[in-house]
Amino acid sequence: MTMFHPYQMAPAYAFWRNGVAALEGEDFSHLFKPKFGLSPSDLFATAGSCFAQHIGRILLDSGCGVLDAEPAPRHLEPNVAKAYGYGIYSGRYGNIYTARQMRELLEEILSDPPLPTICWPMNLRWVDALRPSIEPEGLSSAYEVVIHRNEHLTALRTQLPQCSVFVFTLGMTEAWQDRETGRTLPVCPGVIGGAFSDATCAFVDFRYPSLMEDLTRIRDLLHIFNSEMRLLLTVSPVPLSATASGRHVLTASSRAKATLRAAAEDFADRHADVDYFPSFEIVTSPASRSPCFEPNLRHVRAETVAKVMSVFTQAYALGTTSPSNVAEAPLRATFKVKDPEAALICEEALLNAFARK
Repeated sequence: MTMFHPYQMAPAYAFWRNGVAALEGEDFSHLFKPKFGLSPSDLFATAGSCFAQHIGRILLDSGCGVLDAEPAPRHLEPNVAKAYGYGIYSGRYGNIYTARQMRELLEEILSDPPLPTICWPMNLRWVDALRPSIEPEGLSSAYEVVIHRNEHLTALRTQLPQCSVFVFTLGMTEAWQDRETGRTLPVCPGVIGGAFSDATCAFVDFRYPSLMEDLTRIRDLLHIFNSEMRLLLTVSPVPLSATASGRHVLTASSRAKATLRAAAEDFADRHADVDYFPSFEIVTSPASRSPCFEPNLRHVRAETVAKVMSVFTQAYALGTTSPSNVAEAPLRATFKVKDPEAALICEEALLNAFARK
């Protein structure tokens, strides 16, 4: 008599042979089952690392409403607006690579009185250390940086309560923190602005417990803006550009992604209003038989981005996605690009310029 066991009743996708090795046409339709539905009536906010820029783009292309709390001035050409941080995310906060940075931004938006602004000198001008890339030429004074940041925070404080879904892409565990304020920086001082000194900044590599604590705080803060806001987490498949951990960049990147991946889904498992979308798995899985990365082995190919976004839109019945319309999808309604990676604004990639020959 054959003994009964759970695997006898498991669906085909529960087995590697059927669910991965025998996939036809890289069909990932069974990979993701949404915990909650999304619809064009939802208003989305997007934030995260560079890869997160694709999410906002495809939501718009699917007819969804995406918050733009700080729209570009009407007279700006689209490429100029993008260079100044407009239309990339739901606010001009630039890339947010770590959960701690996201948490601290939400805390700052709600802070009363306002927290101190960290100003960095750059080529005889000044930039906001927490979003140094959004003013390529810098501002004329530190005072002007403070004014701009207060306007930025006010816009987000006013607009975020309208959102019903917050999409956050986790990108890194490594970061640098300002010793005086404790704030987590998007890039090491000295790369875009400011000056590096062990006396003023410290390296940190966030581990699983810290990530879970930060995600818990992020969810709590989002519910202050809107008690019914849902959180959709993803992990960027883009490897680290460089590491300050002392490890080889490959093992440092693998460790970071494994930590982020574990924390993201574990956190989603604990909350009915949090879900995890497996963009990381689609790009890095052996089931993706065609090359997923460009020759630099870091940038994700347009066809692969289309594959990821197709799984996303089909799972939520938001529309269909092909390589052509992902490559041509707008960053905002008027922004058109031919190469999705060329369109991304990514401070972390600047670290490649400091690699030894």
